[in-house]
Amino acid sequence: MQIHNLKRQHKNKKDRIVGRGGKHAKTSGRGGKGQTARAGNKRRPELRDIIKKLPKNRGYQFNSFAIKPVGVSLDKIITLFAKGGEVNPDKLLELKVIKKRKGWIPKIKILNGKMDLGMVIQISKCLVSDSAKEKIVKAGGKVV
Repeated sequence: MQIHNLKRQHKNKKDRIVGRGGKHAKTSGRGGKGQTARAGNKRRPELRDIIKKLPKNRGYQFNSFAIKPVGVSLDKIITLFAKGGEVNPDKLLELKVIKKRKGWIPKIKILNGKMDLGMVIQISKCLVSDSAKEKIVKAGGKVV
């Protein structure tokens, strides 16, 4: 046996390959530098902070998804329908009292006004406040 024929009992260890997020080389699966590479990296999720900032008061509505009706005064109806007649959302849209919202005719609520109702009107497909309803019925009108 000559010296150039000798073989090792254990092979040479391979050099560690530099990798980002490999098994146990260089960064050891901790990515790059900075806050995320350090021990004790426990950053709070942003969404949790947003939720914590919202008020928790009873009855507080920070974002109401309910579509609120458009208020129309009884005074406006008196001026537009001087002879009386039927009041409905289509007629109010035609007379440009209300506008469409995203292509839809919104719900309408008739509110009480200061003027006295001197004619007979019929209201249909609208919400009506109690005081306005009382005025309409007193004048001989109808709320359908």
